[in-house]
Amino acid sequence: MLKIGIIGGSGLEDPALFSQISEEEVQTPYGNPTSALKHGIINGTNVVLIARHGRQHQYSPTEVNYRANIFALKNAGVTHIIATTACGSLKAAIGRGHFVILDQFIDFTKHRINTFHSSFASGVEHAPMATPFDEGLRKLLYQNAVELGYDVHPTGTVVTIEGPRFSTKAESKMFQMWGADVINMSVATEAALANEIKIPYAAIAMSTDYDCWKEDEAPVSWEEVIKTFHQNADNVKNILVEAIGKMR
Repeated sequence: MLKIGIIGGSGLEDPALFSQISEEEVQTPYGNPTSALKHGIINGTNVVLIARHGRQHQYSPTEVNYRANIFALKNAGVTHIIATTACGSLKAAIGRGHFVILDQFIDFTKHRINTFHSSFASGVEHAPMATPFDEGLRKLLYQNAVELGYDVHPTGTVVTIEGPRFSTKAESKMFQMWGADVINMSVATEAALANEIKIPYAAIAMSTDYDCWKEDEAPVSWEEVIKTFHQNADNVKNILVEAIGKMR
């Protein structure tokens, strides 16, 4: 049975999105997820929502228990995962409020466990990761964003940094030279784990700032990120609702 996992945060717990809402506190072999699972129905499809950083945004990017979150969704019977994330733009063409349907990642994290196979005691496991974002989900998200009239980019490479600090100018310019289009602090870890546990995963990235590479812009601040994200939260929800309604 089709069941969509949604990983997100601010604005995505709007009760108006759901019908038949229930909550479930769960534990996993990897510890507790960052929030209770919210079960419900969107557009006739069963969904399970988890708040990546907790309901009060109390977990830093490093503190997020990504393994527990992904495992909890798998254990709940989720067949596909759609994540939402704020990101910084590393290209002038990706403006504030634009969406990027990610197709590649660069993992620049340093202090987190990004695999379910940290031991080979039960056998050797090397997960393929050439195409970490599911093509079918990506196509659906892009088409719905276009139909809704939003500024959306069909592909994009995200570099995921450890955080919680933002980049230096030297780092930001280095990431541009590496070919990254946007930057955030979460998606590479989630995508890698979802691939390992064999759940199709896609992410809608919303550009909220220009990191710190753009000389005619003030460097990114948390206040700027939140302001832009909230201004466009309804657009994110619209893409999700429309896409989920077409997944049959």
